[in-house]
Amino acid sequence: MKQIKQILLSGMLLFCIAPAIAQGKKHPVAKKPLIVAVKKPAYGSTRLRNFLDITARANVIFKFPAGFKEIPAPDNEDFSFDYAMQLPGKDFEIWFQVKSQKENYAAYQRTLGNKETMQANPDSLYLGIGTAHALAFTGDNAAYFTRTIPQKICARYKADAGRSYLLNLLDLPVTKHYKYALLVTLQKDHTGTIIAVCFANEKGPEFFKDMDRASNCIKFKP
Repeated sequence: MKQIKQILLSGMLLFCIAPAIAQGKKHPVAKKPLIVAVKKPAYGSTRLRNFLDITARANVIFKFPAGFKEIPAPDNEDFSFDYAMQLPGKDFEIWFQVKSQKENYAAYQRTLGNKETMQANPDSLYLGIGTAHALAFTGDNAAYFTRTIPQKICARYKADAGRSYLLNLLDLPVTKHYKYALLVTLQKDHTGTIIAVCFANEKGPEFFKDMDRASNCIKFKP
């Protein structure tokens, strides 16, 4: 119990972790990858250039963190993400999805006062997006734990609201058989949504130490 409290406290300080851990599913033990030296990707790389175009439309700033390596992001009917990176020599990687809500908010405003065509406020879409991702990764409501991100932590990312989800993952090839993930959704009203999913095979202090290396790489513009 003392170890779990220490893990959760570290996570909250580093990247908005929820203050509890649910029981996990059984997974095979992953082999440790070889440690290799990597260079920061050039900003002319196709994947990064496309991702920066997406982030710009959502008023989001992304700065590639030192020590990481760009990898292909999954893009299929089950999991569609915009960008991904890993720490070489570690069982740790991050997937990103960024969505502009500007057009959705403009459409929502046009329907105000019309009961027949009124749409849902897109400023709350981050809640449904987070829950949908959590269920896709775990397959079970009981396999994840969620908490609202405190306003003082949202402010670090120039966000207005957010949720964190601690996930016990399904054993899937697309997630490379990772055991655990921390999913974070951040919302800036009338502007956009950031989704970040951090994967690991251990949920101890090393996980949050690795996560801290990327915790400031993405945020909304002021």
